[in-house]
Amino acid sequence: MPDSILYDYGDAIRSMANTAAEDETDLGRVECRLDLLEAFTDGYLSELGGELTDAERALLPEAGRLMTLECAMRFLTDYLSGDVYFKTSRPKQNLDRARAGIALAMDMERKSDDIRTIIKKTLK
Repeated sequence: MPDSILYDYGDAIRSMANTAAEDETDLGRVECRLDLLEAFTDGYLSELGGELTDAERALLPEAGRLMTLECAMRFLTDYLSGDVYFKTSRPKQNLDRARAGIALAMDMERKSDDIRTIIKKTLK
């Protein structure tokens, strides 16, 4: 879709670098695995070549956390609205998705220096 690459990259990191299911109830299992983030980033950016703008390069380290928080807010909004948008298979699943997303974003925040280093190294 015509938009910033940051959305696609960030959403990919949100979903594939997470050690737990999107609706994990044991928040201690939710973590951003840096080795998976690095492997994906290496492959993804190697295919982009010089397609990134300077602004996208600067914001790439924030993309995973931003998309994770955006999805968490959407899951919470859907839960509060009666689960009308996202399909659920059990009660409070969207609430669990929101909580897991917030936990993942917090872990990304704790690891933000490492994420920056990985992306900076990959962009060189």
